[in-house]
Amino acid sequence: MDQPHSHPYAHPHAHPYAHAQPQDRHVVIVGAGPVGLWLAAELRLGGVRVTVLEQRATPSPHSRALTLHPRTLEVLACRGVVEPFLAEGLRLPDGHFASLDNRLDFAVLDTPYPFTLAIPQARTEELLAEHAHAAGADIRRGHRVTALTEYASGVRVSVTGPQGPYETEAAYVVGCDGTRSTVRDAAGIGFPGSDATVWGWLGDVVLAAPPARPVVSVATPRGGLMCVPLPGGVHRFVGHTPQDVRQDWPGELTFEELRAKVVRITGEDFGMRDPRWLSRYGNAARQAETYRRGRVLLAGDAAHMHFPAGGVGLNVGVQDAANLGWKLAATVRGDAPEGLLDTYHRERHPVGAELLRTTRAQTALMTAYSGDGAALRSLLSDTIAAVPEFSRRLAEGLSGLGVAYPADGDAHPLTGRRAPNLRLASGAELFGLLRAGRHVLLDLAGGAQADGPSDVIVHEGPPTEVPAGWAGVASVLIRPDGHVARVRTREAA
Repeated sequence: MDQPHSHPYAHPHAHPYAHAQPQDRHVVIVGAGPVGLWLAAELRLGGVRVTVLEQRATPSPHSRALTLHPRTLEVLACRGVVEPFLAEGLRLPDGHFASLDNRLDFAVLDTPYPFTLAIPQARTEELLAEHAHAAGADIRRGHRVTALTEYASGVRVSVTGPQGPYETEAAYVVGCDGTRSTVRDAAGIGFPGSDATVWGWLGDVVLAAPPARPVVSVATPRGGLMCVPLPGGVHRFVGHTPQDVRQDWPGELTFEELRAKVVRITGEDFGMRDPRWLSRYGNAARQAETYRRGRVLLAGDAAHMHFPAGGVGLNVGVQDAANLGWKLAATVRGDAPEGLLDTYHRERHPVGAELLRTTRAQTALMTAYSGDGAALRSLLSDTIAAVPEFSRRLAEGLSGLGVAYPADGDAHPLTGRRAPNLRLASGAELFGLLRAGRHVLLDLAGGAQADGPSDVIVHEGPPTEVPAGWAGVASVLIRPDGHVARVRTREAA
């Protein structure tokens, strides 16, 4: 029999929960934001004991992020927890690149969720915390990590909690603690990049005369602005002006300044009153030199920092956690193939680099206030409308559906790509089969052999519809994170 087209890290084994010692299966996650919470649940699904340490005593009521993109919704669906988000979020049928006039149509994307879901980060964190708690994660708030000491078989974590200082031991520590990551600094991981040259601003306010449309986006020579409704009768203004293109810190945003900026851009203040939250953010762009150093790993904002163009930051962080979770769990259990954990950096660092590239490009376009800049924006906007393939490529990048991990040179083209939600003749769907957090072998032609993972879920039967690029596929092994690990063609079979 011919060798299958395979990914080099396609062979995890069974979960030996019975003989692993609890102290050897403990991971400490620093940071209880969306990334840390999702990672905690993924590790628990893999049989690993998890402690999440969060220095804030209570969750923040403010929501810097507001959007979940299609691939993040798919990640949630692969664990059976997407419905509460869909029930509460506002579905927007498109996305934007650099706030250009012509938006990206998500309807052309091959996904059950062809939309951007607007939902405040505070609510996202609440739902993810419920999921992590239900999975058995130990989430400790008001516990600040002060130092890490790595040794041959683990990491000693020094913590200051409500009852005073203490230490805890872990096999690995993951920093999900934001751009000012204590874990990253303690591990000595560099965070090179560029300092801020543009300052955006946001204000959550009550409006006596809100805009008629749910989401308003304005781009003028006087500045760019977006207005989005939030729960509780609040609207968010987020934007930038030519005066915000500067390297020095402009100072804390005031309500008077926010009102003046909105009036300057739109000509009215919409009856703005009762500010709930005012903030600034810069376009500093930095990325961790490595996502892993020994027994310390990074995910989310601790690994990459950027201007929030397109609202993708939280999404990329959750997808970091989806990639890392099953690999770290297998490693801690002691049943991972050689080098599996190193593939986390190899696969996700390029994704972070592309994130910085696209957000920097969008920042340049959004702040192109000159006549030449306006012409460039107009040209690109017209290209989005006139060239469907260009629009689709931008949409796949923004949505996260276009991420493909590197594979061997002779591997099948599907290897490393995200698998769509295949509907099978049996009535099953791939995302439902992935809920157990295990590899899934889809035997589409019959006769496939589960010669890789010993705990793989095998499902026989053809799909009801063959997606583009899947012609001639006899069987496919899907990783727990929904990416293709190995393909066997009908010819090879």
